[in-house]
Amino acid sequence: MEVILKSNIEKLGAKDEIVKVKPGYARNYLIPRGYAIAATGASRKMLAENLKQRAHKESKILAEAQATAAKLSGLEIKIGAKASETGKIFGSVNTIQLSEALSKAGFTIDRKSISISDEHIKMLGAYEAKVKLHKEVSAVVKFEVIAE
Repeated sequence: MEVILKSNIEKLGAKDEIVKVKPGYARNYLIPRGYAIAATGASRKMLAENLKQRAHKESKILAEAQATAAKLSGLEIKIGAKASETGKIFGSVNTIQLSEALSKAGFTIDRKSISISDEHIKMLGAYEAKVKLHKEVSAVVKFEVIAE
């Protein structure tokens, strides 16, 4: 029996994939729990249409992410922090401060999609962070930590 998976199932397949399973497994486990639907002619047409629409939306999102990545790559951000005379910061600079600085520059980026190569920035200086905008697009943002 063929079914269309509604969610990712380990060792079986990914979402929106048509897989062949034993009829009892489909009737007693996958379909009642909402993990799959039977692969009838109508459901196959509906799946094809959904995949087509999703591909169109995905291409728009990808184009927007690439445009944002191009803008971010030329951007330099300055983050102010309290520091001693030797250049050591009181506390540390992390993705939260970088996300706030990016929002002031006009980019709305979640802090969870930002990764800083150095885990904890405790000195003044120039650093780089990787911003993941899309599963295929990421940009490198250069920022400088300066004394307030």
